[in-house]
Amino acid sequence: MNEKSITLLNKAVAEELTAVNQYMYFHFHCNDQGLNLLAELFKRTAIAEMGHVEKISERALALKGDINMNINLVIRNTKSVNEMLRIARAMEEDGMKQYKNSADECSSCSDMLSKKLFEELKADEEKHFNQFDKELKSIEERDKTLSGTSIDV
Repeated sequence: MNEKSITLLNKAVAEELTAVNQYMYFHFHCNDQGLNLLAELFKRTAIAEMGHVEKISERALALKGDINMNINLVIRNTKSVNEMLRIARAMEEDGMKQYKNSADECSSCSDMLSKKLFEELKADEEKHFNQFDKELKSIEERDKTLSGTSIDV
């Protein structure tokens, strides 16, 4: 059993579960505001994060470890779409950094399968970051063109 890898995997489970909850919170509020496309983006991303939890958990079990399903982060409440996208973008950016560091640590303890998993997760987080960044830039550009003032939806 590789304790270091299992610890890193469980930290990732907690982060991913927090992301699922955060993105579903955003999904519900976007849906309530009639922002269906953005609501679906948050929902699809939450589902992708659930897939990450499954992959990470399977790896922890393969290492003969256990899975810690505790969420240790706070869900941020906002109804501002701009703020939702900023939060989501920051979460994905943090995830990319965490997964790069975790991949490096797994490599240093010769756990190449966990290293590969963390590299795959990092690539997924980059895709999510790019989606949220694109949406935020689009909204900010739209806001600039509306009467020359910034409107925070």
